[in-house]
Amino acid sequence: MDIFEQQILDLRRALNEHNHRYYVLNSPTISDVEYDRLMRELEELEQAYPQFADPLSPTQRVGSDITKGFVQVRHERPMMSLGNSYSIDEVQDFLRRAAAGLGGEHCDIVGEMKYDGTSISLTYEHSRLVRAVTRGDGVQGDDVTANVITIRSVPLQIAESDDLPDRFEVRGEILLPWESFERLNRERAFNEEPLFANPRNAAAGTLKLQNSAEVARRGLDAIFYFLLGDNLPFATHSECIDALRKWGFKTGMLEHLPSIDAIADFIERWDVERKHLPYATDGLVFKIDNLRQQLNLGATAKSPRWAIAYKFAPERESTLLKSVSFEVGRTGVITPVANLEPVLLSGTVVKRASLHNEDIIRALDIHEGDSVYVEKGGEIIPKIVGVDIKRRVVGAQPIHFVTHCPVCGTALHRVEGEAAWVCPNRWGCSPQIVGRIEHFVSRHAMNIDGIGAEIAMQLHEAGLVNDPADLYDLTPEQLLPLDRWQERSASRLLRGIEKSREVPFARVLFALSIPNVGETTAKGIASVVRDIDTLMAMSVGQLASIPDVGPTIAGSIVDYFAVAANREMVERLRAAGLQMALTAEETAGRTDRLAGMKIVISGTFSRHSREEYKSMIERNGGKNVSSISAATSLVLAGENMGPAKLEKAGKLGIRIINEDEFLQLIENG
Repeated sequence: MDIFEQQILDLRRALNEHNHRYYVLNSPTISDVEYDRLMRELEELEQAYPQFADPLSPTQRVGSDITKGFVQVRHERPMMSLGNSYSIDEVQDFLRRAAAGLGGEHCDIVGEMKYDGTSISLTYEHSRLVRAVTRGDGVQGDDVTANVITIRSVPLQIAESDDLPDRFEVRGEILLPWESFERLNRERAFNEEPLFANPRNAAAGTLKLQNSAEVARRGLDAIFYFLLGDNLPFATHSECIDALRKWGFKTGMLEHLPSIDAIADFIERWDVERKHLPYATDGLVFKIDNLRQQLNLGATAKSPRWAIAYKFAPERESTLLKSVSFEVGRTGVITPVANLEPVLLSGTVVKRASLHNEDIIRALDIHEGDSVYVEKGGEIIPKIVGVDIKRRVVGAQPIHFVTHCPVCGTALHRVEGEAAWVCPNRWGCSPQIVGRIEHFVSRHAMNIDGIGAEIAMQLHEAGLVNDPADLYDLTPEQLLPLDRWQERSASRLLRGIEKSREVPFARVLFALSIPNVGETTAKGIASVVRDIDTLMAMSVGQLASIPDVGPTIAGSIVDYFAVAANREMVERLRAAGLQMALTAEETAGRTDRLAGMKIVISGTFSRHSREEYKSMIERNGGKNVSSISAATSLVLAGENMGPAKLEKAGKLGIRIINEDEFLQLIENG
């Protein structure tokens, strides 16, 4: 074996072991600095000797920004869902049915945690991961191997073992830990994007992203609970879990439960203990341990007869309302926030909960010092769902919504047809100014590294940046005298500003902080309008005709450009070299042949990838949508189209075409 090949293999083996110790065992044996040094050494060797490349190398866990469509794969064994129970009596009924199905034979029961994520099936051959497939409709799912490889708790290659089958399947749950979830939602809140309701939705959405580098950044985790294969050398489910743990998989807790009383104690204990886990949970699972008995019991059309889920009731706690503060967003919207006596819910300490708007405050009839009920249920975003009137202090005053901006004192006005109150002092209210700067430099907008909330506030208070265009006038001489600034940090910021001149027009448009224009809307507008001058000259009617814009967004755009200060900022940004139009490459081959059409892509294709078809749809004025509804215009169907989508399209009478028909449609209109 080549000496460099041996070095590469040794480094991969060492890094995989350190990954396992850090992400699965939670007991690292080297420092982050030493780990990074080993990773850099491996990267350099792999670049120097590409003939030894391996898609399962630890260096590949960072993902790629090259997008690929998902191919649908049929499961070798259907991925069924579990039947649910909500009381100990229903669990006892399950045990009686199982015993009857086994002719009165004794059966051992094991209990596990039911993690609230998205199901995954991994296939291993010759100790290497070869495929990762989502549950899908239970019969077939999407191949998401490129994304799963980025999850550091997933073994890519398993050390040889006497009991390791040559080929096997392991199933589990892809999870977004509370910590990663809350960080992700903070980013989305900052960008005024819709928040994920719970970690389950966030994990499912992340796993289906086309950009595996973004998947890697979000911090998914995985826990496994089911081993399948032909002629497995194990007699019980608990032995299978022990084997998975030995092979390097992260598994959850498993307990043997000898009686119904033990099961009841197990439920009571974990209904409390689960709140301290780093992941979302929504119940427990009880299984017959013996694999032969599982096989004999079989399954119904939907669920196995040898397992049942027990669902916990939604979490609700009572806590004291300390105060209500009113916060100003970058678009001037005033959000009331309840400041609470800290309370533990679903593994996190809740101190604040949004009250959203004046109407909700009135509906809840909240008074000063009330004891309020806070709930998550499967939702991570804490919400106040009621007030304990019996504990209200006599004479307590109701909470009233503010009439003036809590920062600048300007009288608020209410948005017509909405519940929101807004501070109109756009250019004199510091939270709005700083918020727009933060938004402008954020990753999905101009992606200028080196500016966070604190730096944005510092630059504003120093009189250096009052609107985003001021960023392009910054010099080292202005930055270095500021507190905690050094040549390195100043150079980093100025390099980021310089690089932002290359950001495409759609993201520049999003960065402008036009009310109601989010990232997706900005992309759609840019593809139709193509340059900023055309956009600034358009009427409400013209803008409203753009797909998914409508009169509200159209009115926001017209109002935005009616303000002289906004137009002046655009001109300064143009002068600074920002992209104010689509490039020739972006506009090449664009038509309106699919204008106004909402198209669903399903199945696998031979002539182009799914991503290429999506690009064709956008270049020809159409819109890609993921699910079939009455608003869908047509379905582009490849091989192995999902049966559920096929059935729904048929019921709604939606036209289904193959890729040859689609290409002809693109060519001829």
